[in-house]
Amino acid sequence: MELDPHTPPKGRYVIHSLYFDDYKDTSVYTTESGLSKRFKWRIRYYDEDLNYIVLERKEKINSRCHKKSCILTLDEYEKIVSGNITDILYDTNKKLIKELARDIMLYNYKPKVIIDYERIAYVEEITNVRVTFDINISASYDLDHFLDRNYIKYYINTKGINILEVKFDDILPSYIRRIVESYGFKQTSFSKYYYGRKIIDSYMR
Repeated sequence: MELDPHTPPKGRYVIHSLYFDDYKDTSVYTTESGLSKRFKWRIRYYDEDLNYIVLERKEKINSRCHKKSCILTLDEYEKIVSGNITDILYDTNKKLIKELARDIMLYNYKPKVIIDYERIAYVEEITNVRVTFDINISASYDLDHFLDRNYIKYYINTKGINILEVKFDDILPSYIRRIVESYGFKQTSFSKYYYGRKIIDSYMR
């Protein structure tokens, strides 16, 4: 497989994500209870590039994931995180922003935690397979500094333990399957948001 063509020369990139949850912390509890259908709202950017800020709604049904996304301007970002969404609801033509604005108004969604990690990504374009390694996963509650990255990080994975994900549409090439099976890997669920909230809560007690 080849490195993701967007990978910088150093061979990996940093993903910064700001996760939202409602007044009941529904995303935490649906993950904790193992519900087969759940979703999360997040805003993310890569490395230090603030020209590409993305709003995402990631939905998971059983083991299948679906993601909707749109690009945010800095002004849209500021209005969303401040909760000032009345104007943006009527000014924007971006359907996903309207969906988030609705959830903010109805369920009081607001930013809850920052999740950072480094990603090494490989792609196989013919069958649209993507293999990623996520390392140095950390969490922070210093939400006001999401864009300037000036926040304290609490690392949530044991040293030397990384997250491997194999993402594919319909066909997983046999050579990738053989490699995964030869090491005895077992499929498991791992929510960076959930474990980030838990590790932060443990430090805040």
